Amino acid sequence: MGTTQLESVQEPKYWHLKTVLSEALDSDFAVGEILPNERDLAARFGVARATLRQALEQLELEGRLQRRRGVGTTVAPPRVGIAVSTAQHEWTGGVSGEAWQPVDSIMGKAPAAVAVMLGTDPAEPLHVVRRIRDTQGQAVAAELLYIPASSVPDLSGIEAASGAVRARSVLRELHRLGLQGQDRSVELGSARADDAKELDRLPGAPVLVVTTRYFTVDGTAAVSVATYRADTCRLTFGDSGALEISHDDQPECQVS
Repeated sequence: MGTTQLESVQEPKYWHLKTVLSEALDSDFAVGEILPNERDLAARFGVARATLRQALEQLELEGRLQRRRGVGTTVAPPRVGIAVSTAQHEWTGGVSGEAWQPVDSIMGKAPAAVAVMLGTDPAEPLHVVRRIRDTQGQAVAAELLYIPASSVPDLSGIEAASGAVRARSVLRELHRLGLQGQDRSVELGSARADDAKELDRLPGAPVLVVTTRYFTVDGTAAVSVATYRADTCRLTFGDSGALEISHDDQPECQVS
């Protein structure tokens, strides 16, 4: 069999540098240590700054490095295992020490793709609950939970217009529905400005986006879009652990 086109392509210079840098991180730097600036690193390894920047970006994507506002690039600790259970959410969370903390709840509109999943009109107002997930004192995920008013009809008596109090009220009503099941998809994305700020990341940093639909006997009751830090999180899935890989125009991995 002849040599394929890919086999004849040389390894990119930045990819080789990434391997060299990774070895240097293991031998010359400690977790949390700030790396020298790009100019000094480029001189140390005898490469152009553009090549160095590509290698650093790849190491950040792989969770070896973290870029922090006002600090610089630091050596990242090992990824934290985050359980994304297929069991029902602890909707009524919020007690100190629990993973998910309700932050706010407002009446807003769902993105077009979420509205399709809910089977609602994109212009229809619905409850948007925001939560933050903490692990070992670090914010590792930010979630937007979209809930049609029809899913929680008993909220008319809630006085709080927004805030954590209203968020807990919405979650409590959702819990009372008795959800029957869910499906979930995971994809690589880029941090939006709001999520980046809450997760102490730079806008555009790599993140893992977990989208979950929650069902009752009547259909989809809510949709969650949770953004996890890709540099510090290793998502694990319990229960069935079944993995389905679709091959449509927009590939995605579904974990059920």
